[in-house]
Amino acid sequence: MMKILGFTSIRSEYDLMSSLYSLLHNDNAIELKLLVAGAHNAPSFGMTVKDIEADGFDILQVESLIDGDTSSSRLKSASLLLMSSIDIIKVFSPDLILFAGDREEVLIGAMLGGYMGIPTVHFFGGDHATDGHIDNPVRHAASKLSTFHFVSTNEHARRLQALGEHSARIYNIGSVALDKFVEIKENHQIVQEIAKKKIKKKIALYIFHPVENEISRINEIVHDTVMAVIEAGFHVFIGLPNSDHGNSIVKHEITKLSLLDNVTIYGNLPRVSFVQLFKAASLIIGNSSAGLLEAASIPIPCINVGERQKGRACGENVIFVDSEKVLIKEALEKIKTKEFSDRVSKMTNPYGIGNASKSAYELIKKLDFHHSLRKKEDPLDHE
Repeated sequence: MMKILGFTSIRSEYDLMSSLYSLLHNDNAIELKLLVAGAHNAPSFGMTVKDIEADGFDILQVESLIDGDTSSSRLKSASLLLMSSIDIIKVFSPDLILFAGDREEVLIGAMLGGYMGIPTVHFFGGDHATDGHIDNPVRHAASKLSTFHFVSTNEHARRLQALGEHSARIYNIGSVALDKFVEIKENHQIVQEIAKKKIKKKIALYIFHPVENEISRINEIVHDTVMAVIEAGFHVFIGLPNSDHGNSIVKHEITKLSLLDNVTIYGNLPRVSFVQLFKAASLIIGNSSAGLLEAASIPIPCINVGERQKGRACGENVIFVDSEKVLIKEALEKIKTKEFSDRVSKMTNPYGIGNASKSAYELIKKLDFHHSLRKKEDPLDHE
């Protein structure tokens, strides 16, 4: 029996991978366990470990999050995760470790695999933004430590090759983030179920995660963005931020805005409810990767505000703007134009069609991971 360990530390990343985890969990030839750490186990972020348990997965729980809202607390949390995971992994002795994205946990998973002689698969490698945020070097460093890469686009594959990764280690499967948009059907009642009242206006989703060099202006950015969207005629559903440095400031501003009639805030919605709310929306705004990946599958416009996500591959539904209110209002006017609406309605999602989890599952069943564990390739051979 093949033993697989999935690393997960935050709700957004778990939801991206959950379809694949289900396929692996339902295979009698595979023993899947999820190492559940970080924000999943924190009451301040909704104790989403309970949702993973409700999904029926076998978990190995690690309390690693220092809920201090600083860069140093984030790094200390990563060190706790590393120290706490070593013996757990030695006992389980997996044949394969899976991890996704660009948070510090992927570095931990990749290091554990490398030093403990366990093959690894990194999802979403090869992506890149020009915002200078720590996510980029973390993602690339994790890729260099990983055995295989299941990437979302040909561009990502080429970037990994530019980093010296051999093409035999790279598989373009599309983005697993899109699978749930195929699996989960629309629910026209979801808006009023979440808002607990009837909403007659168009719906906008606002998801904003803090970026280090925008922290001094976070209050202003959040307030101005939400007010601009309200003034454009939307009812705004605001998602609470992740555990990055600055999240408490964002939460404080969101709490103040929640007193407005045209604002509804939500925390950790069940996966089905979030996708249904997303499908009911006419706009996503903020700086979440969901605007670049999932929004194109509906499709709806995305206005990405500020530095985060700049330079990443995206569809024609995305507008990047700086965080000044006047520029946000200009973007809100642009998405109303017939030219923009026509372009969005005809677009295809550059990240795939929503069958990536099946492709990943089939590769996991087929690939000889241990034969490829040792990375002997010289990056100079790829010049």
